Amino acid sequence: MHRARVHFGHGTDNAVDEAAALVWHVLALPPGAPATVYRRRVGARRAAEIEALVTRRIRERRPAAYLTGVTWFAGLPMYVDERVLIPRSPIAELIEQRCQPWVDPTVVTRILDLGTGSGCIAIACARAFAQATVDAVDIDASALEVAAINVRRHRLSRRVRLVESDHFAALGRATYDMIVSNPPYVGEREMRSLPAEYRHEPRLALASGRSGLDSVECILDQAVCRLKRRGVLIVEVGNTQAALERRYPQLPFTWLQFERGGGGVFLLTREQLLAAE
Repeated sequence: MHRARVHFGHGTDNAVDEAAALVWHVLALPPGAPATVYRRRVGARRAAEIEALVTRRIRERRPAAYLTGVTWFAGLPMYVDERVLIPRSPIAELIEQRCQPWVDPTVVTRILDLGTGSGCIAIACARAFAQATVDAVDIDASALEVAAINVRRHRLSRRVRLVESDHFAALGRATYDMIVSNPPYVGEREMRSLPAEYRHEPRLALASGRSGLDSVECILDQAVCRLKRRGVLIVEVGNTQAALERRYPQLPFTWLQFERGGGGVFLLTREQLLAAE
């Protein structure tokens, strides 16, 4: 994989981990398998299956998660296919910490996940905030089909509601303690330069206008009306961080830090949004 110059960025960042994911999948090994599994002999049929997957990964430049149909988010397995973006947001780490110290988990009863895709953020939030209900919104009906698979597998159908909507449009007057979003944020120039692996992901989940800010601008323009008192807005904007700060100099963005890497995630409170208005 090193020699083939494939791009890593869909859950792994190196060839060894990527190859291991493909091997583990073919051999049906659990993620926490003990070191003793390394002594197992691999039969000819399984070895051929592994070689075929690696070959496809290299020739098709298809991300490994699309080849295996599974990835992990906040410690939870998620089904994925090419109808959805492959989950890789650092927001997972924040959810695992129940969004502390920014949020009091005991008072969170309603959460909104905008641009849910596979449903990963909504499902992780439902697991982290056991007393909360979650609205999982996406404009793409095919993405919601994938999210429905994951909601069923995690047995959260009573607490995670899937909504087809362009941002807040179909949510009536609902308000939330938390709005979390990993929206599209790739601008036109960056879209043209993305590695081939990203061409397999739905363009709708990546591209967001000329500067990459179309979706996040919509969120910021309407979030204050959708947050409850002391509610928080958490949004990933990736490489458009600098452009966003230039666009909204009046907003006191808190840019979150992550031990496992990643960035470009801001937090704003309802009160900060009100003050900026």
